[in-house]
Parts: sequence; C-alpha cells; structure tokens
Amino acid sequence: MNKSVIFEKLLIKQQLNPTQFLLCLSHLNHVVYLKNLNHPVIALFASEYMLIQNQKIQKFNRTSLNQYQQNAESIDFNHFFKKSLQNSHSDFNGGLIGFISYDEAAQQQVNIRSKNQPSLFLGIYYSYIKLTDQGWTFFSYEHDAEAIFQVIQEALQDKDKQNKNHQTFTLTQPCTARWSQHQYVTAFKQVQDYIRAGDCYQINLTQEFTAKAQGLLLDTTEAFWQLTDAPYSGYLKIDDFELLSCSPELFIDFEADRKITTKPIKGTMPRHKDAEQDEQSKQSLIHSKKDQAENVMIVDLLRNDLSVYAETGSVKTPKLFEIESFNQVHHMVSEVTATLREEVNPFHMLMSALPGGSITGAPKIRAMQIIEELEGAPRGAYCGSMGYFNFDGTGSWNILIRSIQKYQDNVSVWAGGGITIASDCDAEYQECFDKVEAMLKLLNTWYKPE
Repeated sequence: MNKSVIFEKLLIKQQLNPTQFLLCLSHLNHVVYLKNLNHPVIALFASEYMLIQNQKIQKFNRTSLNQYQQNAESIDFNHFFKKSLQNSHSDFNGGLIGFISYDEAAQQQVNIRSKNQPSLFLGIYYSYIKLTDQGWTFFSYEHDAEAIFQVIQEALQDKDKQNKNHQTFTLTQPCTARWSQHQYVTAFKQVQDYIRAGDCYQINLTQEFTAKAQGLLLDTTEAFWQLTDAPYSGYLKIDDFELLSCSPELFIDFEADRKITTKPIKGTMPRHKDAEQDEQSKQSLIHSKKDQAENVMIVDLLRNDLSVYAETGSVKTPKLFEIESFNQVHHMVSEVTATLREEVNPFHMLMSALPGGSITGAPKIRAMQIIEELEGAPRGAYCGSMGYFNFDGTGSWNILIRSIQKYQDNVSVWAGGGITIASDCDAEYQECFDKVEAMLKLLNTWYKPE
C-alpha cells in the first residue's frame, strides 16, 4: 500500500442515505459504517482483520477481492501507528475500524462469561467511502483501487437485485424485558447491600430486552438513526452477527498533538412534547444532587484512568454537569481532557481504559465482579466501544449504549443506570425504560404475529 498516493473518485451524486448504501453492499462481509459526528464514512474490503469469538483469536489477510486467508500472526499494534503521518482531516482517513465488546474488555481484569457471538472485530481499511459535498465519494490507497471502485459501482447499479436477495427483517417474537420488575428490585437491593458493606460506591445495573428475529437487522437502521439522531451511531456486520449503534456517548477522542478527551454521561431525565414539561424535566436534572454525585464519581474514576497514561499535570475537567438534550432524554455530561505521554501507544491506552467507568461503577474491578454476579447474562457488545484510529493515532471511540445486537436469530437490547446509596428503586427502574422505551416501541413494529 502506498499511503501517500490516494485514488479519489465520485461514486454517486444521488443522496442515498447510509442504510440504502449499506443495503447495496450487504453481500460483502465486514462492511462498517460510522456517523462520526456528521462525517459519515463506510469502510470496506479490510486488508486484514482480527476477530475474537468464544475467546478464540483469529487473524485474516485479504488474498483477493472479498477473499481472505487465515494468518497465524496477529495485528502488530506496536508498529501500527506511523508518527510521520499527519492527518489533515478531523475524521477517518484510512486506518483501523471495529468494535470491542464489554465482555472482551472486562475479561482483561475479571473472570466473566462471554456472549456467544463475536466479541471483538478490528479491521485495517485502506478503502473507504465518505459523504462529501459532491455526493458519496470513494477513497483508496490500494493498488487495485480501480477494481474495488468497479465492484462498488456494480453493487449500486444492482441495488434492486441486492435488496431482493436478502430476507426482510422480521421479529418472530416481540422484544420484552428478560427481568420482571420483581427481579430488578431484588438485584437493586443486592447492589445497595454491597454499597453499605463498603464493596463499592456505585454500580451500573443494567437489564436485557430480548427477541427472536429473522432477516437483516440492517433493514431497521435508518429508522433507528432518525429516531435517535445519535452523534456516535454506527453499523457493523460480520457473517451472522450485526451490531447497530445509536449511541449518544463518546468514550475517548484521540486528537492531534496527543490530546485525549472523554465525556462520561451520568444522569438522565426523559424528554416531553410539551415545552414547559420538558423544561421542568431538564431543570430537575440540572439541580439533582444525586445525579451530580453520581457523575462526579465517574469523573474521578476516569481522571484516574487517564492519569496513568497522561503527562503529569495535564488531566483537566473543563466541563462538569453540562446538560445535553437528545431526542428521547436529557443527559448530564462532563468532560475530562489530558495529553498522552509521547511513548504511549493509543490502542494500548484504549484497551486499558475499557470498559468505560460510566457503564461499570466505582471502584471499577469490584463493580464488574458485582455486575457479573447480578445481571444474569453477558452484555456482549453493549457497553463496549465502536470507533476508529487513523494511522497517525488520531481517532474516536464511543460507548455502545442504545445499541442493538443480532446474532443468528437472537436480538438483544440493554438499558440501565448507576445505582448509589441515594438511589430510589422505582426511579431507577423507570430510568431504564426512559432510555430504551422509544427504541423498543420502534423495534416491535417489525413484529409480525402469525
């Protein structure tokens, strides 16, 4: 690959939405999409990729278009980043894209179960498609860029044929909570018992909503992205596994000059159609001492996580308890920044910091042990991270909340919140539904009872 010479060519002027474009490419494997703060990118034809499933690590190299061969060597992240390269873009410009599940991240420190599906995918992409002012434009650093361009053009021309070839997404069972309210109350009380005993200060207790389905989850993506308008949304398909992100939460931005930023969310109130009621909900969150206490616990945890890799004295908290409003909820968001030490590898730092403190609790290791004991099922990709790295070490990774996973015929959605000693059980139970109710309602529109 010649990273200094780029092939650039307009694919289509027509303003296809990302779902329409992804459906045209659905016959290709490990195509990935990131909204990336309104810089949409679709990456395809990974030159190599790493996949972990059931704790088995596999590495593949591309031998020809859409053909891969297993390789015993893993991706060498010690030499992945090229400091001589400077990225003039604020978004993906060729590099690594993928996801790391909560299960895979947590297993670095605690012994937990893993969901029976891919738990990590990391692909190196030299070919990608961006939505530019001219339309969807193809970029590639590969020698066979023209051939790849032709494959994509043919897929776009055959879009009607591609759409007919896949089975339409349908729920064969509605998506419902795996826990009853009584089971949630029992788990909530156990969390508070652990807090009183001094095991922890906060636990992010979550519950799973499950369904059975057939067809491609991809069919639903545009509807979910319109519903949530989430800044860190994305989509990935690996064989019979699909991951749909509607996440509002940034985990870490890796910026120029080794600056890093994390924006933990802790504190949620529902949105309302009535403007006065909506403002009351927002003001309740602004003045909530309980949510501020919860938020600052996670800020302290993340400050500690970042300080391990940061230049001395560089860890700052420029924003505390800011309110960000999304389509369904208001969130309390803080911001922590730091400067990575010169010798720190950005990927190693990301892996070490995962899973994010906002979706575990504090202290983190004991919180993850309690989560494993109480939640009753592995989280899978939920509360993991999805994102990218450029070759110069810049990049952006989210927290996979408001995400939907589909593996074979199993669909999974999760929601939860931080439990402290000041938490009210009924309010916390309701918060789960405030966060996920609109998504569940939309998902269940695909249920077609016989």
